[in-house]
Amino acid sequence: MTQQVPSTEPELAGVRNFRDVGGLPTVDGRRVRHGVLFRSGHLAHATAEDAEFLASLGLHTIFDFRNAADQKLEGPDVELAGVRNVNLPLTDPADGAEFWKMVRDGDVEQLRGILADGKAADRMITSYRAIIKERTAEHSQVLHALAEDSIPALMHCAAGKDRAGLSIAVTLLALGVEREAILADYLESNAKHRRYKVHRSGSSDSAYSPEVMELLSPLFDARAEYLTAAIETIEDTWGGVDTYLERGLGVAPETRERLRERLLD
Repeated sequence: MTQQVPSTEPELAGVRNFRDVGGLPTVDGRRVRHGVLFRSGHLAHATAEDAEFLASLGLHTIFDFRNAADQKLEGPDVELAGVRNVNLPLTDPADGAEFWKMVRDGDVEQLRGILADGKAADRMITSYRAIIKERTAEHSQVLHALAEDSIPALMHCAAGKDRAGLSIAVTLLALGVEREAILADYLESNAKHRRYKVHRSGSSDSAYSPEVMELLSPLFDARAEYLTAAIETIEDTWGGVDTYLERGLGVAPETRERLRERLLD
């Protein structure tokens, strides 16, 4: 399987899951240019040193896929001078305030009821499929922005895994990146230093018991089956990536070629 070799991966103190997507290979032998497309978790807790590093990237646009509830929980992104911030909320992969309240506050029996026996993974798969089918306008906006003026760009959500992961995957599909390389980049979010920190109410051992963490893990994992379900949804709904881009997202061939000129070596 193709592995990503990032051009730079700083240790950011307050930003999880940051990486340059540069270096990924396309099916026709080109590579994603370094320094033009980045991904991460939210920037709300960025330190002054983190902000200094992010500012050094020369970013044009930050795409924030969090919704209002995420922003209320985590806070707004750090302000970077001269950088455009675009908020495009996407359906949360574990949607619903009641559901997330249960994740934070529920005891082990309650969590078993909503997450055990494959229910957590099924919820994630359903959400990935829904984002692809229902968020075509948002993904279209991102691709058109990148083709026009919005690079270098950083895409993030809360953990930088699901909503940002899908938006990065859609962009890489438009660029013609190899499917195995897209999956390998997606799975990088599982690295221990990248993972979103699970927030549970209370500090007792039972709040973070091995069983609780195992029940929650499908929500916080990047799993191949999730991204595969999204790509299968493209195939099932539109018959293939080319038709999805052109009819589903309204990305004309000339726009796609402009994307490739701007983002590929």
